[in-house]
Amino acid sequence: MEEQLSELRKLAAHAQNRRTETGIPRVAMVRGAVPEHELAAVYEPMVNLILQGGKSMTVGGQTLHYDPATYFVMSVDLPAAGIVRSSESGAPYLAVSLTLDPALIAGLLSDLPDAAGPVRGNAGFSVAAVTAELLDAWVRMLRLMTHPADIPALAPAYEREILYRVLQGPMGWMLHDIATPDTALSRINRIIQRIRRDYAHPLRMHELAEDAAMSVSAFHRHFKAVTTLSPLQYQKQIRLLQARTRLITAGHSVTTAAHEVGYESPTQFSREYARAFGLPPAKDAARIIAGLRPELRR
Repeated sequence: MEEQLSELRKLAAHAQNRRTETGIPRVAMVRGAVPEHELAAVYEPMVNLILQGGKSMTVGGQTLHYDPATYFVMSVDLPAAGIVRSSESGAPYLAVSLTLDPALIAGLLSDLPDAAGPVRGNAGFSVAAVTAELLDAWVRMLRLMTHPADIPALAPAYEREILYRVLQGPMGWMLHDIATPDTALSRINRIIQRIRRDYAHPLRMHELAEDAAMSVSAFHRHFKAVTTLSPLQYQKQIRLLQARTRLITAGHSVTTAAHEVGYESPTQFSREYARAFGLPPAKDAARIIAGLRPELRR
């Protein structure tokens, strides 16, 4: 598999230290030391393959580590914190990702022969060992960057192959369930989208549970199994991340940012923000903005 990884590293070598589009739909790459505030974010459903270096992802109280021998699947939108590191030789972190489209997965499932259902887990994210077959599909996909005229005709086939290989693996149940109506995971995903959309409004647990077609206790249990967070904890992390973005990119005051994301008390907001990010809001935003200035001058 080292030969495949070597080719993938060469193909992705021009990526930047932020999400870099490839010209291939839903496929992106990143290289080097990603700014800390960008690694603390809401991560969309994806398959992420590490080519060089390593990464740690923390969701709620659970941290997973992965390297070039593994790939990462996130099946729902999750607030997480990441840490990337160079390889032992000092080579920079390098990774590629495929954003998941449930409609495409559903179309693939309909074309597969009937078989026993996948062995299901609980969490909406996990790490698994990469296979030679999965790497082969990624090599064919990234080669399209050097032949962009072939992308419309060939990228859909290679995307289906990547999804097929993941479906065959230990995390295939995640792809199956987010693309299948009325599974517990797809219902929790629907609630996650609702919380993300209405994060500034109070949560009404009975309404959320009813929307998920679950009892309140079952809803809490399934939600935490998928996200490692309670619905209130999930909402709080979304609010804090949204507020951080406002402080950094819009220059909002702490009080304005707090109210806009749903906090009635700026004092409580500042306390929870400092607990999440290590500094009070104004100091954290000033630190990040100061770190961005040299990059903005390039």
